[in-house]
Amino acid sequence: MGTPDFAVTILKNLIEKKYKIVGVITAPDKPAGRGRKLNESAVKKYALSQNLKILQPTNLKSEDFLKELKNLNANLQIVVAFRMLPKIVWQMPAYGTFNLHASLLPEYRGAAPIHWAVINGETKTGVSTFFIDDKIDTGEIILQEEINIEDTETVGSLHDKLMHLGADLVTKTVDLIKEGDVKTTKQPSLEEKSAPKLNPENTKIDWSDSLENIYNKIRGLNPFPAAWTNIYNNDEEVSAKIYDIQKEIENHTFKAGKIITSKKELKVAVAKGYIIINEIKLSGKKKMDAKSLLNGYSFSSNAKML
Repeated sequence: MGTPDFAVTILKNLIEKKYKIVGVITAPDKPAGRGRKLNESAVKKYALSQNLKILQPTNLKSEDFLKELKNLNANLQIVVAFRMLPKIVWQMPAYGTFNLHASLLPEYRGAAPIHWAVINGETKTGVSTFFIDDKIDTGEIILQEEINIEDTETVGSLHDKLMHLGADLVTKTVDLIKEGDVKTTKQPSLEEKSAPKLNPENTKIDWSDSLENIYNKIRGLNPFPAAWTNIYNNDEEVSAKIYDIQKEIENHTFKAGKIITSKKELKVAVAKGYIIINEIKLSGKKKMDAKSLLNGYSFSSNAKML
């Protein structure tokens, strides 16, 4: 049961390891783009290429779906980046249902664990498998694998590392279940660090924050969905998404948010340093490197990021 690319790698690994996949449950096709053409999930596209049985329920409690699910006669269900399941679904198989989550539970329960680990400046994270229960990401842990987060890591690079780490952890978990050798660990009820859904409010850059926090936030949202800001320039205001950056520690007297440019460099003053922008996308324009932007776009002396 899964939807995005992250789940495809796990499914592909299970097939390569010769597990019998009796069915794939994924999100219904959604209209996308200007033509509102129906878009299939990454998992559906891969499942079709493997001639797997596919179910795309809109209602996980509907009698028709439950009947189809039961007819698959699966003895184990694996969930990767899907949605919350009703009890009647996760209790159905003889060996239960387990989930792969991209954090070291109980930390970063929720929708965006990879993003928030980078945003919060963590130096390590990992993947966890756990048996599903009636709450979100709270079930008993089966296995965990840890990984370091580098200082220059982006959510994109960490996503790919955790995806492959997760694929291996899922097959290890399936083997333990198959051998009847599962020993689970109950999660503590405390949830110190959460991973809420990303939205325009929590992805906007606060230039009055510390250099480190701004640097971590932009990395933690690069390349998707991308941290954003408003640019005030020549009495006009335009929004922009910021991608690749570097940090520069230096004392200065500029106000936070002030834009400083040269022929090749675009940087923003923050407390005790600068954020050097290497890649940016202005609203209505394509993503480009800073040098290309500076070739065709001029910033006034009072230009600033808000």
